[in-house]
Amino acid sequence: MTAFDSFPLGQPGFISHILDRAAHLRGDEEKLLALEAHPDARAYVVYRDSLVVRREATGPRALLGLNEARQLGANPGTIFLGLRQGAPVFGMGISPGAVEQLLTRDDAAVSELRGMAMQGVVPASELSAIAMAKSLVNWHQRHGYCANCGTRSAMKEGGWKRDCPNCKAEHFPRTDPVVIMLVTSGDKVLLGRQKHFLPGMYSCLAGFVEAAETIEDAVRREIFEESGVRCTDVNYYMTQPWPYPSSLMIGCTARALNEDIVVDRTELEDARWFDHAEAALMIRREHPDGLAGPHPFAIAHHLLGRWVKGSDRGHGGNP
Repeated sequence: MTAFDSFPLGQPGFISHILDRAAHLRGDEEKLLALEAHPDARAYVVYRDSLVVRREATGPRALLGLNEARQLGANPGTIFLGLRQGAPVFGMGISPGAVEQLLTRDDAAVSELRGMAMQGVVPASELSAIAMAKSLVNWHQRHGYCANCGTRSAMKEGGWKRDCPNCKAEHFPRTDPVVIMLVTSGDKVLLGRQKHFLPGMYSCLAGFVEAAETIEDAVRREIFEESGVRCTDVNYYMTQPWPYPSSLMIGCTARALNEDIVVDRTELEDARWFDHAEAALMIRREHPDGLAGPHPFAIAHHLLGRWVKGSDRGHGGNP
């Protein structure tokens, strides 16, 4: 199975929904404790941008039993992600020291999530739950103290909240909105590349939505700041959760009003226009110069692939 099979057009990574979030259980500590003791309870163990996995004959297994996770060194605190066919699923963290111990074992590994997702090693159906675990574990690790008074805060509501025992402030996980845009001008599409991209890879431009800014304004601003291109006719396509550390990619299309490019070199290494034929070769990894589009697990691939298929062509970038 290739990445194109795992992430068909319109289905990037991290969007599947195998869990019932069962939010009504988060405030019931007795029920949560009972769920942790459930014989079918499972957990994803997150370390930075990686997962702790069991090495098995059929490949790495990311969903671990709770006792199994603890035996591998996972932290005792668990985050309730939801129910899968009635069985509870949790997210857990792990310390650097425990990870060092795992690196000496043959039956377990600490594997980088993005690489596993791109290679199809982790089933696409599990990626949404893993994204939840990664985002929440990361948030707790970075927000252990009250931002209001500096007192050590406590995990509450199954990990979906932190309370300050001193000033009584409540803290909740946040999701950062990011716009990602396919900009077209007739039969051409605007793509850029950042310095950390793989050689030859070009993708859609993107940027964070700022305070008190609409999605449409963010699209127009980011495109102009990074490329000098003015845009109109901004339209929404779809979203993709992106747990790096906890963003929501808002996929949009827009129509360019000019084609002259002035690259912001602090943001991009390059930006250029590609015609439809060239973009199609990049999507298929058949470009004669070795140029390539974004990977199918990313929403940028689906924005570009949709346009290449023709659903956006001749409509100024509109769906």
